[in-house]
Amino acid sequence: MLCPRCLNEDQNYFYYGSKGYYCRKCISFKRVLLEEELNVSILNEIRDDAYEYTLNYPLTDKQKEISDLCLKNIDYNDVLIEAVCGAGKTEIVIETISYYLKLKKKVCFAIPRRQVVIEVSKRLQEIFKNSKVVAVCQGSTSEIDGDLIVCTTHQAYRYYKIFDCLILDEPDAFPYKGNEVLKNIVRTSCKGNIIYLTATIDNYLKKRIKDKSIVHLKLNKRPHGYDLIVPKVIICSFIMMVINLINFLNEHEYCLVFVPTIKMCESLYNFLRLFFDLDYCHSKLEEKDLIIDKFKNKKTRILLSTTILERGVTIENINVCVFYSDHNVFDLASLIQMSGRVGRSFDYPYGDCLFLSSSKNENVDKCIDICKRANYE
Repeated sequence: MLCPRCLNEDQNYFYYGSKGYYCRKCISFKRVLLEEELNVSILNEIRDDAYEYTLNYPLTDKQKEISDLCLKNIDYNDVLIEAVCGAGKTEIVIETISYYLKLKKKVCFAIPRRQVVIEVSKRLQEIFKNSKVVAVCQGSTSEIDGDLIVCTTHQAYRYYKIFDCLILDEPDAFPYKGNEVLKNIVRTSCKGNIIYLTATIDNYLKKRIKDKSIVHLKLNKRPHGYDLIVPKVIICSFIMMVINLINFLNEHEYCLVFVPTIKMCESLYNFLRLFFDLDYCHSKLEEKDLIIDKFKNKKTRILLSTTILERGVTIENINVCVFYSDHNVFDLASLIQMSGRVGRSFDYPYGDCLFLSSSKNENVDKCIDICKRANYE
């Protein structure tokens, strides 16, 4: 037996109910009966001018090269675009999106995290002004069809064999990372090929590069031409971490502070509010979107956050401190992404990033080494 949606073959997950066999491995995404074909949704035809787009700035020569190679290969192979944080991964795939929309073919931009779906959908709507861009994520599922669909990887189950091209942004991010069910649901939503966008390659993609089953394109420069910010590390006791953080906040105007856990985030906020006007954000807060917008619009000077803001969200003119950077919640990919929040825009291509650690840490050392090597390659 094979589940047509999550591709499960483990017989222990199949259950015989009153209507026949169904798969329990992906039952949280709605029950699928094996004896029945999955319904293929009928979506509206893409409008004639949906493919037209406008970028705020022209691609650099290197971005254009990667964009052209992506478009050249995507009809025949999956494509991996490995690009440093802030390299303009979204802009690099715009020509490919336009190509498919002009052919009236469906494109999906799938992203593991809800907050990034909201951010990317807004950016794509600004670029494809004539197109109807729909964001499908938790709290926003009343409308699931558009010329261009941006969704969380969890919502891909709604689109069985629908997409002619799927762009998977940050495949190494939670909750997609290491989730075989999600991986296969995303795969079965696409009848064409997949473009993977990431700054941090996981073992699955490393294997595919090695066996040459994917076209690997690499970009180590941001469009403004400045180097990546290399984090500074201070190893000290917890008390000294707090003191160093206070000094950092006093020395910089706008600061994003990453904290490993919700409990630590709230505790640190309750202490720091005695000295600073600040806010905090994590996945459990209902008003998190409002808090993030206030920080982006510079109505808040300091924001404490869990890893909810480590990816996809671009905020100009900020400095980053990673508190307790050797905590096991922060893996190598997280550290690279968090440091990559600094210096992303043309107007503010600089800034500082500080890692506060309680001990020497392998992931911290690797992150710094990767940033340095990217600047010299």
